[in-house]
Amino acid sequence: MHSFAYRANALITFALMILGVICAMASLSDNLNVPSPTAQVEVLNVNWFKKQANGNDEVSLTLNISADLQSLFTWNTKQVFVFLAAEYETPENSLNQVSLWDGIIPAKENAKFWIQIPNKYRCIDQGSNLRGKEFNLTLHWHVMPKTGKMFADKIVMTGYRLPKEFR
Repeated sequence: MHSFAYRANALITFALMILGVICAMASLSDNLNVPSPTAQVEVLNVNWFKKQANGNDEVSLTLNISADLQSLFTWNTKQVFVFLAAEYETPENSLNQVSLWDGIIPAKENAKFWIQIPNKYRCIDQGSNLRGKEFNLTLHWHVMPKTGKMFADKIVMTGYRLPKEFR
């Protein structure tokens, strides 16, 4: 009747079709989740604020970051990449973003956290635009699923200002 190769091909094709349908259902089920993450960031201290030798402004901040991102996790979530950015305007650019801290959250149990740290990455402006500058702190996250599309969102926190004088 049919050879072994023909039967193996039919079995593998059927198995891959079922796997594809299950992956599509898993991806579509993520659309039913309506996450409601919360976050608060407080600037505890301006550690130092100086002008570099090349004329660029540089600042070091101590941050108090608390967040509850547990609602981002579903049974299809592999991990969540999260980062905090300072965002401000200058005459040359309508949006400047400087990453201050980042992390990978591997499980729902780790998604509720409180940390007090200095900025992980150097906060440098190319020029002398930081003195007295008003800025926003934005917590961004990228949800990486086991299958399906990755999605991202953010929480913007306003009302922060840098000092007018160097320290």
